[in-house]
Amino acid sequence: MAVIRRLSEFPCQRWNRFVMEHKEATCFHLSEWAEVSRSLYGWDPYYLYAEDNGTIQAVLPLVHVKHRFARQALVSTPFCVYGGVIAENSQMTQILENAATDIARELGVAYLEVRQSIRSNPQWTTADLYCTFKRKLLDDVDANFAAIPRKQRAMVRKGASAGLTVSFGHNQDLFYEIFAAGMRNLGTPVYPRQLFTILLHIFGENLEILLVEREGRPLATVLSFYFRDEVLPYYAAGLPGARTFAAFDFMYWQLMCHAVEKGARKFDFGRSVRGSGAFAFKKNWGFEPRALAYQYDLIDGGEVPTIDPHRPLYRGLTAAWRRMPLVFANAIGPLISPRLY
Repeated sequence: MAVIRRLSEFPCQRWNRFVMEHKEATCFHLSEWAEVSRSLYGWDPYYLYAEDNGTIQAVLPLVHVKHRFARQALVSTPFCVYGGVIAENSQMTQILENAATDIARELGVAYLEVRQSIRSNPQWTTADLYCTFKRKLLDDVDANFAAIPRKQRAMVRKGASAGLTVSFGHNQDLFYEIFAAGMRNLGTPVYPRQLFTILLHIFGENLEILLVEREGRPLATVLSFYFRDEVLPYYAAGLPGARTFAAFDFMYWQLMCHAVEKGARKFDFGRSVRGSGAFAFKKNWGFEPRALAYQYDLIDGGEVPTIDPHRPLYRGLTAAWRRMPLVFANAIGPLISPRLY
């Protein structure tokens, strides 16, 4: 008979071993993510696992997200695009999902949010605002380039012709300088610098920063996660000249080549909002969108807490944020960004 337990040790090798061996797992199921939320905002982790005869059969990472002036939630998982239960069978999935609902009610949160790729609970509300983009990487560089649509290959060549260069490392200061400016220019509050300090400390060599430069001047950057045979470019941004010289196109192609050399055979372009510019950009690379079934148990009877950039309110806020001086955006952004977990 399965017993449900709450993880108390972070990171936990036993938990991570189950994650690494499960075919549906992602890097966001690793137990280290509990420390990210706890170290940054003091949010309590509720990492649940089902155990049978001393063997883990299922895991569900959850974090109690607390805000002073907003609805509280139990989320799988903050700062992550994927989450939810990974289990040996559907019975174990149901057991942990029921346990999550019980904990959410005990905590008195407004809702339970599970960021999964498939709809697993018919009693929960499902939102399909986001899609993910994944594709296999081939061993041969030329074969990978040929797999890219013709117009997108032309953009990669444009970047190469502009004299762009790339480097790989862990230069957090330069990354954050570009990232903060890029977020302001997109109209989005930036995460605090401490988030990236924590990520680099916790994930170490499984995390890498790519920098694109032209004539010694930085143009774009991306922070990527490596998990098993996958690479996931996760936090990316560029300066105003990036699009002029096709820096993003060149950057992602160079990341693909570099990832293949490191042994990666899957490229996860991450999630994007349907109909957004990022959505179209990823489709231009030949990636097919796959809907993400984020599910919610709306305990307080309220609305699904999605931030839809297509709504007039958010378009207005985004436009106003773009006009804000960078020094103010960098000061205020980290105070607002906990709402953008």
